[in-house]
Amino acid sequence: MSTPAAAPGTANTARAGDTRWPAILCWLAVALEGFDLVVLGAVIPELLATNAIGFTAEAATLVATLSLVGVGLGAAAVGPIADRFGRRYTIIFCVLVFSVFTILVAFSPNVALFTTFRFIAGLALGAVMPGCLAYISEHNKSGKTGKATTLTMTGYHAGAVAISLLAVFYSHNWHLLFIAGGVAGLVLVPLLWWKLPESQEFVEAQAAKQAPAQSTGVAPKTGMAGLFVGRFKLVTIGVWAASFMGLLLVYGLNTWLPKIMADAGYEVSDSLVMLFVLNLGAVVGLVIAGWLADKHGTKPIVLMWFLLAAVFLAALSIPMTSQILLNIAVFITGVFVFSAQVLVYAFVSAIYPPTARGTALGMASAVGRIGAIVGPFITGTLVTAGIAYPWGFYLFAVVAVLGFAAMVIVPKAVDAAGR
Repeated sequence: MSTPAAAPGTANTARAGDTRWPAILCWLAVALEGFDLVVLGAVIPELLATNAIGFTAEAATLVATLSLVGVGLGAAAVGPIADRFGRRYTIIFCVLVFSVFTILVAFSPNVALFTTFRFIAGLALGAVMPGCLAYISEHNKSGKTGKATTLTMTGYHAGAVAISLLAVFYSHNWHLLFIAGGVAGLVLVPLLWWKLPESQEFVEAQAAKQAPAQSTGVAPKTGMAGLFVGRFKLVTIGVWAASFMGLLLVYGLNTWLPKIMADAGYEVSDSLVMLFVLNLGAVVGLVIAGWLADKHGTKPIVLMWFLLAAVFLAALSIPMTSQILLNIAVFITGVFVFSAQVLVYAFVSAIYPPTARGTALGMASAVGRIGAIVGPFITGTLVTAGIAYPWGFYLFAVVAVLGFAAMVIVPKAVDAAGR
């Protein structure tokens, strides 16, 4: 197998053709993660109510936590691999592995194997999103990453919306929901192989690394070293902290919102509808946030989004007797909570050079996944203690404020040398 850098002509030919396929395929690949994120939260009430394959509240918390550990490890590992061997092969391989092990989850005879398969699926799934975002930011010809990143990430929430709808009708058959996610991935793999060329910007960056004589002779920093050159140190610290806070919110809400709202006295079916409404708001918020970020700059918009997320998360702690009013509040919360996290990724895609972009996105995602682990774990602990409503929403509001504070310290722009 030759390296992508050895075939720039092939990449040029693919790039000159139909450029819609890469955007569509990355969108679909990211949608798989959204589907997978919500499927566990959607089936947890059913697993607990029926004690399926031995599930208890403690077991559900353990499964949610360990599956996210896998996602975090996968995100951390993928950056250097994608920066070395290319985005294309990384994305295809990870989608294949994720799909196979998600199907195996559906046939797990006990909690131990259920957890093991979710962990392995998480390793591959955690690598998909950073690879796709690095790819799509390089595929985008405008040079503006806000809309490109947020539109790609609408796939994430479209997947979440799809599984939320399926769960309303089929949560009693949790096996079917996992099978659906795995089969969707297996269908996507041949399309990725056929229609996803290597990133041309990656090919050119690889060629430049192999021919230093045509430049100043100073090779750009790659991998982890590229994240801590000059002022990139401050950028890296800030975006890691903001990503931690952002994913704590995303995973905490998507994993436990149905259970929290059920504990608050709402019907389980209504709680699942709220999960759908939350993710529908996320899709709308991503479109708006990307447009505003490209127009006014990513940093000011991400700051605004974190603050508004804090306000509306706190508002969800207020009991609402009107189902319409409650769903409106959940929808608006979704608009800001999820877009804030994605805008952090858009900022990362824009500020780091191609030689370190995959690593930067992978590590921002990996550190964020620690927040994704902490969120469901803390919220699950609150659920077990019977105080998740309203204290879970107070906690989420504080986390959003901390995400705002992390992005305040990040410089708006840094050149490739870290100045």
